Formats: sequence, structure tokens, C-alpha cells
Amino acid sequence: MKLINRDVDYAARALTFMARANKPTVSVAQMQEQVGVSGPFLRKIMQKLHKAGIVHAVKGKGGGFAMARNPDKVTLKQLMETLQGPLRLNDCVFGEKICQRHAACVLRHKIAGIESRLLAEVAAVTIKDLA
Repeated sequence: MKLINRDVDYAARALTFMARANKPTVSVAQMQEQVGVSGPFLRKIMQKLHKAGIVHAVKGKGGGFAMARNPDKVTLKQLMETLQGPLRLNDCVFGEKICQRHAACVLRHKIAGIESRLLAEVAAVTIKDLA
């Protein structure tokens, strides 16, 4: 199990590059070498970030993508939720319907505590921190 998938890794790299570049817009061509991924794949990631309101898509000559939020307002948790869904560590291995002890399960409660602390740590990491 990976905590951060490939899409989140590339998105964090792209947004970090954008924050460091400090330009109004950055093209996918400018980002792709720094991120280390093909243009079409990076475009798909950036479009998902655009739909989530993390970046703006700028069309036309000199277009590309611009940060929609300040880098200190974009967290690693937001990228993870946007690109890979919510982080869940505490799904019961038997499923809720099979296990009659779901509500009182000590292991599930321990894992829920770990998940809560992990989410707090991930939410504290911003693009500004990475830049």
C-alpha cells in the first residue's frame, strides 16, 4: 500500500514548480521536464486540479495553468483527496456486515486513531512548505 500515489506525487511536483516559478501562468511544457512525466499525463492531472479549484486553466497564447490559491493554502491532503480519494486505513478486513463486533472492535478504534493523526500531519503539509 502506498500512502501517496503517482498522480499525487506528480501534482505536488508540478505545484511546487509553479510556486517557485512565481509566474502568472506556467505551461505544461515548462512543467513536464521538472516533474518528470509526459505532457499528456501531466495535462490530465492538471485538469483534475482545475476541476477541484486548486489551479486555473488559462487558454490561448501564453496559456497554461495558474495557482487558484496561495501555495500556503494548498495541502497534501487536498491533493490526495482530489487525485486518489479519501485516505481510509480503518476499513474492517471482514466488512461491516460480517463482523458483529464492528462497533466495539478495539483494533478498528486503534487504527482510527492512527488515521486521524496521519490525516492531521498530511493536512499540515502545504505546497509552500515543499517549495
